[in-house]
Amino acid sequence: MAKLRHITITVEDPEAAAEFYINTFDMKRVGGTDWENAKGVYLSDGTMNLALLKYKNDASAGDRGANFVGLHHLGFWVDDVGQTRKSLEKNGATYWMGDVRHDGGFYEVKYFDPHGVVVDISEHGWKGATKEVIPTPSTESMK
Repeated sequence: MAKLRHITITVEDPEAAAEFYINTFDMKRVGGTDWENAKGVYLSDGTMNLALLKYKNDASAGDRGANFVGLHHLGFWVDDVGQTRKSLEKNGATYWMGDVRHDGGFYEVKYFDPHGVVVDISEHGWKGATKEVIPTPSTESMK
């Protein structure tokens, strides 16, 4: 089973974007990054992880390049990366980068879906995200 739990938006200014989402939607800061490929802020609403990134080079940003602003990729928390990779490839996705780390560290495996959208998969999810959401009576009535 796969659950959408991660969205990355590329932005010009990760800190300014974070302040917008924190102040407007009451999201919480759960982390940050600043390494050779990107600088950014990670937020959460308690279920989803939202990454606000400014890529530092075109190679790490993909086909859209480091100056692209907008939805960059989606991340799915999966039960079995190997099985999901087979399913992605069977359904027309193309491997881009990443692999499972055997030292227990964080990883994402990235694919391009048949329409060019980047999709991440991970068995360990993202900081601030929750794989399983327990329905409450109020959410059950929304069905």
